Amino acid sequence: MKGSKSTAAKTHFHVRFWGVRGSIPAPGPQTRKYGGNTPCVEMQVGDSLLIFDLGTGVRPLGDSLLAKGTPVEASVFLSHYHYDHLQGLPFFTPIFVPQNTFTFYGAARNGQSVKEILSGQMTQPYFPVTAEGVFKAKLSYHDIQSGEALKVGPANITTVELYHPGGNLGYRVECEGRTVVYATDIEHGRDEERFFEFAKGTDLLIYDSMYTEDEYCGRHGSPRTGWGHSTWQAAIRAADACQAKTLVLFHHDPTRDDAAMDKLLRQVRKHRPEAIAAREDMTLKL
Repeated sequence: MKGSKSTAAKTHFHVRFWGVRGSIPAPGPQTRKYGGNTPCVEMQVGDSLLIFDLGTGVRPLGDSLLAKGTPVEASVFLSHYHYDHLQGLPFFTPIFVPQNTFTFYGAARNGQSVKEILSGQMTQPYFPVTAEGVFKAKLSYHDIQSGEALKVGPANITTVELYHPGGNLGYRVECEGRTVVYATDIEHGRDEERFFEFAKGTDLLIYDSMYTEDEYCGRHGSPRTGWGHSTWQAAIRAADACQAKTLVLFHHDPTRDDAAMDKLLRQVRKHRPEAIAAREDMTLKL
């Protein structure tokens, strides 16, 4: 009809946080607001379920998926294999159900495939049962590398290597002009221009902001340089450099309680008023 506008709805795209803490779980009354689980982020893009990292936050995600009462099909993207990003896997209940299907993506490291790495954490004497013995869902594994492009349903996914001891992949997820960049466990000051170009124009920049500049440089306690993590000040610079619309602070220090997180966020918002500190069970819709 003349003068009419298209009313076609865009594909549903939301991001939900199930674990936002770094290094080690930090449960308790002092971290209740932001949460104490280690990294796990769900992205629902149309009918496609994407899961980023398998920290302890994947356990409540699994319970939520099972509660729906329908078979689960998901693609799981691993940033890297430090234990805070893997420790939820043995307690992800949907993986024990034969009707469910999971595809795992991650970089091969130290001569081991993603399948070998995931299976390797569930062996005696570290764990009582093996993955091969108890995982009943239909599973497939794909080794990926920096610069690789993938398509899962309506989502286009690209990867970049980030600076972190042992290696770490960042992910860019795009759908119909909307973009999320997941950059956990990144240390600033190293090959930043490549990352800024990778993340250019993103709607959401989920970025490691574990430390303050004083903590990172050792003005308070031991210096954290070379540990593979960033600061809230560097997160602001990254968001500015890549022209991100919204900065999401992520991978919170396990020693930083809710009051300290509130204070940190207030400081960030003096420079980026739209900034958000990731909280468990927070959902952002694009």
